[in-house]
Amino acid sequence: MGTEPPAPAPNVDGGLPVTTHVNRDRGILNTTVFLRSVSTGTVGILIGNYLAKVGLTTTEMGVVMGAGLAGNTFNAAVATFYGDRLGRRRLLIALAILMGVGGVLVTMEARIAFLAAAAFIAMTNANGRERGASLILEQSMLPSLTDAANRTRAFAWFNMAGDIGLGVGGLLAMTPAIVQRQVGMGEIRSYQLTLILCACAVLITAPLTAMLSRAVEPTVIQPRLVLAPQSRTLLTRISTLFAIDALGGGFITTAWLTYYFTKTFGVSEVEVGLLFVGARVVNAISHIGAAWIARHIGLVNTMVVTSLPSSGLLLTVLIAPSFPVAALLFLIREGLVQMDVPTRQSYVMACVRPEERTQVSGITHLVRLASWAVAPVIGGWLMSFALATPFFVGAALKVIYAVLLYFACRSIRPPEEEAEPKTADAKPADEDSQMGLAPVVLKG
Repeated sequence: MGTEPPAPAPNVDGGLPVTTHVNRDRGILNTTVFLRSVSTGTVGILIGNYLAKVGLTTTEMGVVMGAGLAGNTFNAAVATFYGDRLGRRRLLIALAILMGVGGVLVTMEARIAFLAAAAFIAMTNANGRERGASLILEQSMLPSLTDAANRTRAFAWFNMAGDIGLGVGGLLAMTPAIVQRQVGMGEIRSYQLTLILCACAVLITAPLTAMLSRAVEPTVIQPRLVLAPQSRTLLTRISTLFAIDALGGGFITTAWLTYYFTKTFGVSEVEVGLLFVGARVVNAISHIGAAWIARHIGLVNTMVVTSLPSSGLLLTVLIAPSFPVAALLFLIREGLVQMDVPTRQSYVMACVRPEERTQVSGITHLVRLASWAVAPVIGGWLMSFALATPFFVGAALKVIYAVLLYFACRSIRPPEEEAEPKTADAKPADEDSQMGLAPVVLKG
C-alpha cells in the first residue's frame, strides 16, 4: 500500500490514541460506507420493480434477490476466515471491484439464470441496507481507531454516514422517472442506466480504501484463532438470535416494501423514493440517539426497547387506509428500527478480544446473511398468496428475537458497563485489563 508510518501502540481497548492519520482513516471508512450505501439504497428500491419489468414472476424475483444475498454470504465467509491473512484493505478493494463489475452485468441480460449469476457476483442487496463482507472488515477496523469511551459513538457516526448514503440512494432511485420524462429514454433502459451509476459509486471506494493506513490491519495474525470460552458463549447466543432477527428482516426488504407500496397504493417510484429518503434521514438521526440512550440504560436494553415497538409499528403500516397514513407510520417505525445497529455492533466488538473481532464480526454477519438469503425466496412465494404476508411473518420473528435477546444477553455486559467509579485507593487493573483483554462478566 506504499510507504507508511508504523502504527501507534494500541490503547487499553485495543484502539489507538487519537492522531491525524487515525482521524483520516475514520473519515475514509465513513466515506466508503456512504458511497456503498448510495448504491445499496438505490438498488434496494429499484431492483424489485426492474426485475418485474423485464418479465420475472415474484418467485423468480425472490430467486435473483436470494442469489445476490448468497453472494454476500460467500464473500462474508472469505472475509471472516481469511480477511486478516489476505489483508483487510486488499480484500476491501477486491470486493469493491466485484460489486462494481457485477452491478454492470445485472443490466446486460434478462434471463433468470444470467441475472442470478450476476446478482451473486455483484452481491446485490435487495434488503436496501448496507450489510455484507465489506462491513465485516470495516467493523473490525473501527474499534482500533477509537477508545472504549467513544466506541459506540464512532459506530453511531459510521452508521449515520451509511444511512445518509441510503437517503441519497433514495433520491437517486428517482433517476429512471426523471430521464424518462426529460430525455425520453425507455423505461428499462432508464433503470439500467441508474444501476450502472450505482456500480460506479461502489468502484470509487477502491482507490479510497487504498489510502487507509496500516493502523486498520491486525497487529497479530494467527493462522488458527481459538476463541476464548467467554467469547464462544457470547457468539453462540448472539448468532442464534441474529439468525432469527435476520430471517425476519429478510421478509421486510426495501425491494419488497417498494413493490408493496406501488401495488397496494398505486404510487410512483418517485413518491416511494422520497419516502425512503425521509426514512434514511430518520435512521441517521436515530443512530446518534441510540448512542445517547445506551449510555444511560445499557446496550442490550437499548436493543430490546427499540426493537419491540418498531415491529408493532410495521403491522400498523400494513393496515393503513392510504399511502400518506402508511408513510407516516413507516417513518415513525424507521425512527426506532435501526437503533439496535450501532448498539449491537458496539456490544459484540466490546465483549470479545481485539484479535477475535474480525472472526466474530464475520460469523455474526454470516449468520445474518444466510438468513437474509433464504427469506426473499420464501417471501416471494408468500407474496403470491397475499402481498402483506411476508411482512406479518417478519414482524412476528422480530418480536421473538427481541424477547429472547433480553433473557439471553442481559447477564453479559461490555467492560464499560461493568466499570465501577474510581476511588483514590482503587487498585490498578491487572495485566490483561491493561492490554484491553479483560473478559466480560457473566452474571446469573
